[in-house]
Amino acid sequence: MVEPPPPLRLPPLLVQAARQDGSEAWLGTLPAVAARVTEDWGLAVGPPFEPGGQTAWVAPVRDRDGADRVLKLMRRHVEGEHEAAGLRVWAGDGAVRLHADADHGDTLALLLERCRPGTALDDRPEPEQDTIVAGLLRRLWRPAPPDDTFPTLASLCAAWADESEAKPAAGGLDPGLRRDGLALFRELPASAERQVLLCTDLHAGNVLAARREPWLVIDPKPHVGDPTYDALQHMLNCPGRLQADPGALVDRLAGLLDLDAGRLARWLFARCVEEAPDWPTLAPVARRLAADSM
Repeated sequence: MVEPPPPLRLPPLLVQAARQDGSEAWLGTLPAVAARVTEDWGLAVGPPFEPGGQTAWVAPVRDRDGADRVLKLMRRHVEGEHEAAGLRVWAGDGAVRLHADADHGDTLALLLERCRPGTALDDRPEPEQDTIVAGLLRRLWRPAPPDDTFPTLASLCAAWADESEAKPAAGGLDPGLRRDGLALFRELPASAERQVLLCTDLHAGNVLAARREPWLVIDPKPHVGDPTYDALQHMLNCPGRLQADPGALVDRLAGLLDLDAGRLARWLFARCVEEAPDWPTLAPVARRLAADSM
């Protein structure tokens, strides 16, 4: 008789997210996948990190040689399914190293470098965050490999614009402004002067203190496209400065990243419009950016 997989502790945030998006059935498959991966890779698994993420079960492990690693069991989703491929390209240069990966249908398993002490950059003052995030982004940006199979930023923006357009307007955005913002969000990827491998979700919460380097990026969602886009997530995660003076924040990041400030402002305006239905506090930021550009 085959023994059932042992119980797997599920962080509350992961359970809550699964209930909200209807992926409870995926949660039910995790114990079997964890048991398979643990056996294949010779892992001793600890309790999962808390509070955890919304699309992946992540826990500290030791491999068969006794080395500290991190096991990530990620629900397959369009934005993140090329994480392993991106980490292979970066090969530890500014990001955590990938030691192994495996495809288990709806679950992608990654065995990753463990960051110690592992404290997140968002514990540091935002001006310091700006400098560190910018330095990491400049290292991560590189041409996609010749056998590139990464999704494009254009496809991501088109999909997000379609989703946003289908939702009710929020924050009192003028219909014309909303229309212009979503059109710009679709159009900007095509006018980029260069195409590089992007992280797309780099913010201070996804940068951890480590021993091999002072700071390393985790949880990238690689796409190929305009590097200017990659500054946006960090800016959105600085809500006080973003709402107080978005132009000053644009100038700050554009200077650190050697980007065109006008183009970054257009990207930020478009992203704020796109996010406004789910994040109404971004609507005033979009209006201010639009007014400042007139």
